[in-house]
Amino acid sequence: MEATTRTITLVPSGHTFDVAPGESILGAGIKAGRSLPYSCKTGICRGCRARVRKGTISHGETAIGYLSMPEREQGYALLCQASPETDCEVEVDELDDMTGIRPRVVPCRVIGMSRLAPDVMGLRLRLPMNEKMRFLAGQYVDILTADGRRRSYSIATDPGIEGVVEIELHLRHVSGGSFTDHVFTSMKMRDLLRFEGPLGTFHLREDSTKPIVMLASGTGMAPILAMLRYALRKEIHRTRPITVYWGGRTRADLYLLDELNDLAGQHEGLTFVPVLSDPTTACGWQGRVGLVHHAVMDDCKVMLADAQVYACGAPVMVDAARRDFVEACGLPEQVFFADSFVSEADRVRSAAAG
Repeated sequence: MEATTRTITLVPSGHTFDVAPGESILGAGIKAGRSLPYSCKTGICRGCRARVRKGTISHGETAIGYLSMPEREQGYALLCQASPETDCEVEVDELDDMTGIRPRVVPCRVIGMSRLAPDVMGLRLRLPMNEKMRFLAGQYVDILTADGRRRSYSIATDPGIEGVVEIELHLRHVSGGSFTDHVFTSMKMRDLLRFEGPLGTFHLREDSTKPIVMLASGTGMAPILAMLRYALRKEIHRTRPITVYWGGRTRADLYLLDELNDLAGQHEGLTFVPVLSDPTTACGWQGRVGLVHHAVMDDCKVMLADAQVYACGAPVMVDAARRDFVEACGLPEQVFFADSFVSEADRVRSAAAG
C-alpha cells in the first residue's frame, strides 16, 4: 500500500501542516514554520510530549522508558518520534516567543578557548562579519563536524537586545569522543567551524509571575547561566525570586562557583545553592551534600507547587526531578521546563531499549 502524506491540525491554534511519508510530526512541523516544543529530538528528554486527540500514529522508536504504556493509551506521543498513520489532531501549545527565530547553518571562527575545569572547555565562537545571531537564552547549537556528525552544545551567552556576534559554549571532554578529543588536544585559535542554530525551545517563560527555580548538573549550567544573565539584565529577579541549584560530584565540577556566588551576592532576589554528591575530604567542602534535586525538595517543597522550574543536565537528574517534583511536591508538569544533555551513549541505550 502506497504511503500517503497526512495532515496535522494543531489545537488550540488551528494551524495545519502536512507530514510526508518517513517524516516525524515534529520534523514536519518545524519545516512548516510551526514553533513546537522540543529539545533532544531523540525521544529521551520528553520535551515534545503532546496528546493526539484524533487520528492514529506510529510511535516509531520511542522506548517504553520514555513514554509509558498508560501514557500511550491516553493518547500521548513524543512528536520527534511519532509519525501519523491518518490525518491527526494534536493538542500542543505553540510557542509565541519563538516567532522570528529560525535555525540556519553558520560558519564561525574560534576566538577563545579557556579551560574552565580539567574536563570542561569554554569555547568562544565569532560569527562572520556584519552578522548577528538571534536566539532565546536556553537554546543550543549543533556543531557540524567534518565527518558529517552533529554535536549539540547549549549557548551560555546572554542573547542581548538585538542578537550577538559571538557565542560561548561549555564542552565537557568525553573520553573517546572524536570532537571533544579534537577540542582538547589539537584545536587552535582561529580555527573555522560550522554550526546550525539556534535549536530547541528551552527558554525562560516571561508571561508569568511565579518564582523561578533553576537546577543544573555539570555543564547543564551553560543554558541556565544564559537564562540567568538574561533575567538579571532584564531585572526579572526583582519581581520573581530566582533560586539556582547546581549539582556536581566533586568541587572541580562546579567550575563557575565563584562567579555564581558573586552574582548572588550582588543581586537581591537571587539565591545560589551549590551541591556536591561526593565531595572529597581534601577539598574542605562546607556546602550542601547529596543529590541536587533532593536539595531543591528540602528547601522548596512547599513553594514548588506555585513555581516554575527549569532543569538542565544529565537525563537521570532531569527525569528524577520531574518525577519527584510532580508526584511529591505538587508541581504542575506543564511548568517543569527541561533540556536533557543526551550523550551518544544515551542515544545508543535508547535505541536498544526501543
